[in-house]
Amino acid sequence: MPHSIALVGIGKIARDQHIPAIAGNADFTLSATASRNAEVGGITAYRNLADLLQAALDITCVSLATPPQVRYGDARRALEAGRHVMLEKPPGATLSEVQALERLAAEKGVTLFATWHSRHAASVAATRDWLADRKIQRLHIDWREDVRHWHPGQDWIWEAGGLGVFDPGINALSVLTAILPEPVHLQKATLSFPANRDTPVAVDLTFEPLGDAPITAAFDWLEQGPPKWNIHIDTDAGNAILSEGGARLTIDGHETSAGEDQEYPALYARFAELIAAGTREVDLSPMTHVADAFTLGRRVITAPFEW
Repeated sequence: MPHSIALVGIGKIARDQHIPAIAGNADFTLSATASRNAEVGGITAYRNLADLLQAALDITCVSLATPPQVRYGDARRALEAGRHVMLEKPPGATLSEVQALERLAAEKGVTLFATWHSRHAASVAATRDWLADRKIQRLHIDWREDVRHWHPGQDWIWEAGGLGVFDPGINALSVLTAILPEPVHLQKATLSFPANRDTPVAVDLTFEPLGDAPITAAFDWLEQGPPKWNIHIDTDAGNAILSEGGARLTIDGHETSAGEDQEYPALYARFAELIAAGTREVDLSPMTHVADAFTLGRRVITAPFEW
């Protein structure tokens, strides 16, 4: 029988991605939602997760699509109630709280899945495999989009814990940590903060070189027009661009891999696999780079941001 799953946080990402992905997965049935001010037609709705868990005893899984600042409390509540938990990216507001959740999930014998949807983009695995037997000479991430389009009026992303431009940029870091043949660490960062906001609108990152290959990234949240989600890679045996957030791989001018967006369906398929195996998956390497950027970063104040 399919798992009865509850979805917490009924915002744009839930409606655009989570709800369709659950509907298309035979291992799950969306049985309840929890949100302060939103509902899904035909699905039992609660105003908070505490009430849901108390009333809906058939719920075995909880998927959290709330802002990261408030996710820990609900995740802990669900794990303590013996439910399997899936976390939208980033998995929390701090590394330590996610580590605490991982320990709790192990104690309770339930699954905790910290998701990185961009790792499931169509050409990420092909890029990882292509790099496996090549020497990287240079890698640069260019990740730019318009916050007004992707997060219209959502002030939580500008508040402490909301990550600012790292909200999309962490997707790039999740891809980077998936495709590199070995890990790297951050060496320096410049973070540009609007004068009236608590989180950055743009960042420049420099990582430890891989051998003698520079690894850099630039994120910008004020890009006009279509987003630019690209990773440029030069190697000793060809040059590549992983574009459209990981959907397309072009090598020496020829597209070698491409596919449609199946990132969230892949996440729910993986969640079902982890539950069946009785295991957990919590990789914090993308979030560690973000934490390091805030620790190392040189802060620059820019013009105020207004919607």
